[in-house]
Amino acid sequence: MPRASAKSLPQLSLRIDLDGEDRIGPGKIELLEQIREQGSISAAGRAMDMSYKRAWDLVDEINRICGHPVVEPQAGGKNGGGAMLTPFGEKLVARYRKIERDAARAVHKELEALRSDIGRSRKS
Repeated sequence: MPRASAKSLPQLSLRIDLDGEDRIGPGKIELLEQIREQGSISAAGRAMDMSYKRAWDLVDEINRICGHPVVEPQAGGKNGGGAMLTPFGEKLVARYRKIERDAARAVHKELEALRSDIGRSRKS
């Protein structure tokens, strides 16, 4: 991961702990977005340098956590089947991204102050 320059604003990374060991965070949401974009779980996994098994395991985990399917298979054509997000999966991604945007807006001034503080400490 490239190191941020003193001029770039630190980024907020949001993980939502639901209960016990269950969490939804940027990796699972990115996987769902990649499935939507790529049209299959295997292609989404490849796009994220993730094995097909790992991608499937994460989809199963999200289904279990949410109690609703987030991905549904698509009937195959000449290139075989694929996958797409369910309406619930779409809603989950949209809600997570809204929470993320709202949180980033709420802490924007503090992130600017942190950037300034770090910049000053590097010059000392």
